[in-house]
Amino acid sequence: MPSNKSNVSTGALLRDSSWTVNRRVVGALLLRELLTRYGRNNIGFLWLFIEPMLFTLAITIVWSAFRSVHSSSIPIVAFALTGYSSLLMWRNMPGRCVGALKSNMSLLFHRQVTVIDIYTARILLEFMATSTSFVVLGIVFYSMEWLPAPEDPLQVLAGWVLLGWFGAGLALTIGGLSEKFDLVAKLWPPMSYFLMPLSGVAYIADALPQNAREIALYLPMFNALEYLREGWFGSLMTAHYDVGYVAAVNAVLTFAGLSLARQAQLDTSEE
Repeated sequence: MPSNKSNVSTGALLRDSSWTVNRRVVGALLLRELLTRYGRNNIGFLWLFIEPMLFTLAITIVWSAFRSVHSSSIPIVAFALTGYSSLLMWRNMPGRCVGALKSNMSLLFHRQVTVIDIYTARILLEFMATSTSFVVLGIVFYSMEWLPAPEDPLQVLAGWVLLGWFGAGLALTIGGLSEKFDLVAKLWPPMSYFLMPLSGVAYIADALPQNAREIALYLPMFNALEYLREGWFGSLMTAHYDVGYVAAVNAVLTFAGLSLARQAQLDTSEE
């Protein structure tokens, strides 16, 4: 006959098991994604961080070489680093979630693995890669005196989190829609290319005519990028943004994405 102590321990395990199992599942999926995408050969999973770093570094070098064509007093290295790092954030997350279930359908036969877990693992992987690239390049450029220190590090962090939240919400929504409509998977790549020049990567909002600026600021990632840049070199620019608007759009995207993921989970259960 089991003791009372054993019963208490079992009850505690049952209460804690949901979070523990979920954390372990997402961790295992993260490792699986690393090995599947990058393997164990050459530099392996380090390419996860080096790839976005090389992309941002190449753009920064090109922009620095043509410094004379930029009349702005904004440091070109900081401008390139913030712009292209933000682009990698919101563009790569949805791209990784499009068709994610089709390539991981066999995992859903395990009761502990859910659709949300698969999306979460891919989103976290992209967030960690882009964030590492952003931080490491920032430190390297600062040590080489190519980059000034952020004027308000907390605002830079808050802007980065807003961008990450937007990317995650967009990834959940695009990923969920791609499972219901094959056309979404085909439309997202050209749509992301269309959004690239509009997202503030190559300019600030204050440089636009007022009418064009009002239209461009309907893009949440443009607002978040303006907020981040103000935190980095705000004294050298006039920023235009609405943090409340970004948070509202992010919340709607997150809710829609979670609902679509829940529907995808029910659909796979019925098959």
